Amino acid sequence: MKNYLLVLTIALTLPVFTVNAGIADMLGGDLNDAEIAHVVVTANDVDIEAGNLAKKKATAEDVHAYAHRMIADHTDVNQQAKDLVKKLNVTPKDNKVSQSLKADGKKNMEKLQRLSGKEFDEEYIDGEIALHKKVIDVADDKLVPNAKNEELKALLMKVRPSLVSHLEHAQKLEETLDKK
Repeated sequence: MKNYLLVLTIALTLPVFTVNAGIADMLGGDLNDAEIAHVVVTANDVDIEAGNLAKKKATAEDVHAYAHRMIADHTDVNQQAKDLVKKLNVTPKDNKVSQSLKADGKKNMEKLQRLSGKEFDEEYIDGEIALHKKVIDVADDKLVPNAKNEELKALLMKVRPSLVSHLEHAQKLEETLDKK
């Protein structure tokens, strides 16, 4: 369940890939639990796809390992999210945020696919840093306050340390890449 919250939070920050689309604008009104569930699954799918690309294209060993970590965490969380949705008898509901996540994920993949070498590694890690910063903000400002189910809310609050860990890991990688 801890990983579920991490992936959920991370997933909600994927709109950072579109520089001109602010996450606060995208979220607009309050999200209900069914919408949060759909965003979680969509965001995990998008991030798994980017991680798979990074796993194939990353040239720095540390970036490759980071991508592997993101794939594993998001895959695990995605399964946990699906299990929780089933347990809560909630039907995930498509919404503006999940649609934007899909569109932003597609744009990000197109951009990353055109890059190679150190340029790819740097862009992938820069995106991960921005993503994790935004997801922490989104979790604090939108997800936790909007979650009506106490189990979902508790998970969201429990995942924050993992998000911070992912952010710190990406920031250390950024420093390493800058030195090369």
